[in-house]
Amino acid sequence: MAEAQGDPEGGRFRLNRDAVAQRVGEEIVLVHLTTDRMFVLNQTAARAWELLCAGHNAPAIRHRMLQEFDVPPNQIADELDHLVRWLQTEDLITRDADQ
Repeated sequence: MAEAQGDPEGGRFRLNRDAVAQRVGEEIVLVHLTTDRMFVLNQTAARAWELLCAGHNAPAIRHRMLQEFDVPPNQIADELDHLVRWLQTEDLITRDADQ
């Protein structure tokens, strides 16, 4: 199970204990075991997920993704913020209480 420890501007997150993540090719499949909902992250969202799980904060993730993808900086920032909010809304990640 992956641990999401990075955050958009400094907090740490972790994968919800009721969720599992698995890489499948260039995508990541997330399953919420309580709701039986399944989600698929495309290649860029999967990369952001990996960086989040590695403990990077949003500025570090944005910097890394700008190096790896040909995408405007404001698009990376907007999509990363949206991804983290969405992951929280779907109860796939939670703030780490041990911060």
